[in-house]
Amino acid sequence: MLRDPSAPDFIYDYVNLASPLMGAEAVVVSDEFFADKARILQDQPAVFLPEAFDDHGKWMDGWETRRRRDGGNDWLLIKLGVPGVVKGVDIDTSHFTGNYPPAAMLEGCFSLTEPDPNGRWRPLVRTTPLGPSAHHYVGVADPEPVNWLKLSIFPDGGVARLRVHGVPFREWTEAERGGEIELSAAKNGGRVIAYNDAHYGNVQRMLAAGRGTNMGDGWETRRRREPGNDWMIVALADPGVIERIEVDTAHFKGNFPDRCSIQAARVEQGAHQALITQSMFWPELMTPQKLSADAIHSFSGGDISALGPVSHVRFNIFPDGGVSRLRLFGRLA
Repeated sequence: MLRDPSAPDFIYDYVNLASPLMGAEAVVVSDEFFADKARILQDQPAVFLPEAFDDHGKWMDGWETRRRRDGGNDWLLIKLGVPGVVKGVDIDTSHFTGNYPPAAMLEGCFSLTEPDPNGRWRPLVRTTPLGPSAHHYVGVADPEPVNWLKLSIFPDGGVARLRVHGVPFREWTEAERGGEIELSAAKNGGRVIAYNDAHYGNVQRMLAAGRGTNMGDGWETRRRREPGNDWMIVALADPGVIERIEVDTAHFKGNFPDRCSIQAARVEQGAHQALITQSMFWPELMTPQKLSADAIHSFSGGDISALGPVSHVRFNIFPDGGVSRLRLFGRLA
């Protein structure tokens, strides 16, 4: 998973709210004759299989409607698993070359019941032109949280993937404010915002719920052939005091890191490169600790330095390898 230099910062600074890993689901659709609506939310990049056909025609990795002959336009309703404030979207038409929609619009709302497709929606991305087989990045300035999305395409066609990047919206209860919270969890607003290498796997899965299902369900770097070590930076859901840490190397048996350490600080998230440079000098929250194969490693008490409230951590592995999950537990500042 290499960083795309042409992608805006919101792609890497915020979690994908429309990911099935966050509980998002494509619920209602005007039409899905050629390709199932659920495919548009898949986390892996879209693929093209030249020889793949089904009973409806060419198999496409995305959501695709039939050619409209009655006027109007097609649309899709998506229910988010976790409400959030949208910061930007990627409407991806990869591999759709003669069958992409010329334009699309994204709207949102907050509703405790399934909203009416023809009801009142708030514009997030106003009608924007689309091109063939390309990522279309659009920033969003709406400050209010949403838990439903409506993607409209004009008039018909196919979209490979929809990524909706933002900040999960959490209203902490009194019990949560006084108790332990998984500050790093994606469902709470934790997010991976930088890393030096992620050659294998899916780095965002590091903050997902549950244990990894296989070696591809986590973060793995290439084999390091030069001095140094690999690292990633995680922005916590909210500043807090970290009291317990779990590092899970599930399924990594011949390629787990020898050791890991964590640096941390309370900082304002500024320019991407500046934050990376700052992180090199953050104090140690946890000194280097030995790791083993396919195991959950728990650290607490004297393993963790008293740094007070922190907002970001730098997770270092020595020298390279794979980690399935990183969990940082603590109390809100």
